[in-house]
Amino acid sequence: MLGFIFWVLNSLIDAYIWVIVIWCLLSWFPNARGTRLGEIIDRLVEPYMSWFNFIPPLGGISFSPVVAIFVLYLAQSGLSALAGMFG
Repeated sequence: MLGFIFWVLNSLIDAYIWVIVIWCLLSWFPNARGTRLGEIIDRLVEPYMSWFNFIPPLGGISFSPVVAIFVLYLAQSGLSALAGMFG
């Protein structure tokens, strides 16, 4: 049962990473975030991305999503270590 919980959490983190990637891709298209799908994705991603607003953009490119995804990968590694300890 505990292994299933770790698997679900790992899958949710994977899905959230993909949502962040889609959120970044939406910024390439004009008014894409103004669509219904863009608004839903924005509501999912903005609260988490606001934690990384302290990172200044370099050359007009924001690396906040890269750092945010890296943090999620670290969380996945921690979950894998916990699953190994309890599994």
